[in-house]
Amino acid sequence: MDSGGMRRRLAVGLAVLTASGLLAVVAPGDAQAATSCSGRKVRTLSFSTGDVHVYKRRGYVCAVTLPERPGIKQYMSVSVQARGNRPVVDEGRYFRRAGPVTVHAGHRCVWVKGRVGRGSVSSGWILC
Repeated sequence: MDSGGMRRRLAVGLAVLTASGLLAVVAPGDAQAATSCSGRKVRTLSFSTGDVHVYKRRGYVCAVTLPERPGIKQYMSVSVQARGNRPVVDEGRYFRRAGPVTVHAGHRCVWVKGRVGRGSVSSGWILC
């Protein structure tokens, strides 16, 4: 094989590695990386304009609201309240998500709320 053919193969291999590396950074394979909550997913609260994903780890509860149609700047909110405490809230006009918000619940119940545009969800006391 001549040196020109070897250079071409090397260039193609380098291009493939670079492209696959960029795809891994731009489109992470697991939803946890997209939500920024750690722990295991314990609930998904669905509503007409989105979902609230709830995670739990070592007494901490984390939630994030994801819209049905990401990429459009719209009002979103997420809140988590451990029984006996005030809610922790993130709200505003976002493109991709509201949150994450995390509270220390221990073994107490939590109340999770989420909103995207006009649609919303309220869990009631859960994870007791």
